Amino acid sequence: MSNAVIKTIACKDSVRSTLTALLLLSIVPLALAQDNIAVNTAQLSQVSSDVDCRADIDTQPSSYRYQSRQQRVLNCMVKQLQPYQQRDKTARQQYFAYKAQAWLNYAIHQDSMNSRSPAGLLAAEMAESIWQALKHDTIQNIGLQQDIPTTSALMRPDLWATLSALKDTNGIESAPREIAFSEVALIWAATNQCERGWRESGMHFRMADRWLEQAREAYINAHDAQTNGALEQSIVNYYNQYASLDASDDVCRGQVLTPRP
Repeated sequence: MSNAVIKTIACKDSVRSTLTALLLLSIVPLALAQDNIAVNTAQLSQVSSDVDCRADIDTQPSSYRYQSRQQRVLNCMVKQLQPYQQRDKTARQQYFAYKAQAWLNYAIHQDSMNSRSPAGLLAAEMAESIWQALKHDTIQNIGLQQDIPTTSALMRPDLWATLSALKDTNGIESAPREIAFSEVALIWAATNQCERGWRESGMHFRMADRWLEQAREAYINAHDAQTNGALEQSIVNYYNQYASLDASDDVCRGQVLTPRP
């Protein structure tokens, strides 16, 4: 292989990694935001109710030159999710609003890379179904359990065990956004590993690990020793259940995650 070809491949890999990092960083400030930041929720609600992201998108300005119509629609949805992420909303509403945002970041990334993978389309569909449920106040009809789609796989059973245990013990009350972000990051990471190898998944797995650690810390700080002990035992139980499902062959075919009784 010539040096010119090698340099071209390396450059493409660098650009892909940089774009991924920038999109991930776009949600990190939310996870690290200070509690004393005031948000005008009434104004946010007005923005949400006045705009139809698909019907009115041609009247909305682009964020930057050459932005695709699909990205403008997805960015519009991100803005409309903001009212549901405020503390006057229930933990369930916040969790799903942050989860939809994470799916949208995924879809925007795929569109920006001109990806032909079905993962980007699935991410957009997942986000829009949540967005519609929030708008029409039917979010209670969406279960908290997230099966892994066929574009992804169960990798890092230790992290999935922590995620499932936190959900089972009402952990979204303590950390709705961290649990939402970690969940989509785990799915995104496995998809990348299946499509492009482990070098493309590490960043997302590390993000998921960090968000789950923050969620577990928030949970522990909000509960007594006995309750925290039950959480740790639930994590162990889920790990034993998921370990045999780990996609060690790095093949994405989805996974149904059966809740423990």
